[in-house]
Amino acid sequence: MRNVALVFFCAITFAFGQAPQPTPAQSIVYAVHDPDAIRDYEASPRVVHAMVDRLILAATGQSDVARAWATLVAPNDKIGIKISAIGGELFTTHHDVVDAIVDGLAAAGHPRGSIIVWDRSLGGIKDAGYRTEAGRYQLKAIAPRDGYDAQAVLSAPLIGKLVWGDLEYQGNKGKMPLLSDTENTSNLSHFSRILSTEVTKIINVPVMSSSETNGIAGCLYNMTIPDIDNWRRFTQGFGFGAGSIAEIYGSPLIAKRVVLNLMDGLVAQYAGGPQSQPNYAVHHATLYASRDPVALDTVALKRLEQWRVVANLPAIGHMADYVKIASQLGLGNANPNRIEIKNVGR
Repeated sequence: MRNVALVFFCAITFAFGQAPQPTPAQSIVYAVHDPDAIRDYEASPRVVHAMVDRLILAATGQSDVARAWATLVAPNDKIGIKISAIGGELFTTHHDVVDAIVDGLAAAGHPRGSIIVWDRSLGGIKDAGYRTEAGRYQLKAIAPRDGYDAQAVLSAPLIGKLVWGDLEYQGNKGKMPLLSDTENTSNLSHFSRILSTEVTKIINVPVMSSSETNGIAGCLYNMTIPDIDNWRRFTQGFGFGAGSIAEIYGSPLIAKRVVLNLMDGLVAQYAGGPQSQPNYAVHHATLYASRDPVALDTVALKRLEQWRVVANLPAIGHMADYVKIASQLGLGNANPNRIEIKNVGR
C-alpha cells in the first residue's frame, strides 16, 4: 500500500509550473501563551491583540508592528487571510486574531477594505463574531462552481466523485442540482479564484485541530483542502490520497504566497476535528507563528498526540504522513531536531 501511495504522491501534476523550494536548515516556531486570553470560550480582544503583536515582532525581528508587517507584504500586494470556519461558533479562527492581523496590516499602509478574509464556507462565522461592516475587511466564501478557476487545474490518478458545487459537475436536465442522480467522476480539481487571481500574499490562520481523516487540520490542510473542488478524494485517510496535500501545498499558488502561518490555539481540539467537538477541546490559550508550515504542523501534532494519550485515544500521526512528505518536498522541516520552539514573553 505504501508503494502504491508513493506513486500517487509523485504523480500529481499542475496546469502551471512548480518549482521545489530549499528546506531551511533550522526552523523556528514562536509560541505565546496567556491564560487571560480566553475564559469560558470567550476570548479577550485586548489580550489576543497583544499576543498577535508579540508574535509578529518576534517572527520578523522588528521592534515596531507596522514595520514588522511591512517586511512580509509589499504596498502593491493583494493580501488574503485564510481562516478556518468549519468549526462554527466555538471552533472557527477567532475574529480577535484576525482583527489584530488586519490592524497590523493597516498600520503598514494597507487599506482595510482591500484585505480579503476567506474560507470555503462561512456558515458559522457570524456566531464566531465576524461582521461585514464597511471598511472592516472583505469577508468572502468560495462560490459553488463559479468560485473555482477552470485554468488553475491539478490532476491526480485518484478518481473522485463530483458533487454539486464542483466546477465540472453536471446534473440531470430538468432536475434541481441537489436532487440530480447523475454520476460524475473526475481526476481533476480546480483551485479557487480567490487563491488564483485575487490574492498575491497570504497569512494562513488555521485553528489547532485534529482531523479524523488527515491527522491534523493544520497549516498544510488549511491552505489545500478548503481551496479546491473535488477535494473529498484527498480526505479518505492514509493510503487514499491524503499525502497529496503536500503536493498541492507545493503549488506556486500556495507555497510562494504564504508569508506567515499563525495558528489559533486559544481553544485546541485533539479529537473529532475539524468540526466542533467541545468534549475533546481544551482552553490552550496559546498562539503559534512560523514561516515554516511543516514545522508548525509538526509541533502542533505532537501536542495533540499528548492530549490524546491522556484521554486514552489512539494516535493519529500515521494519518498525517503528508507532513513528513512535505518536508521531503522541501516545504519545511518535520524533523524535531531541526525545529526550535521560542516562547515569546510579555
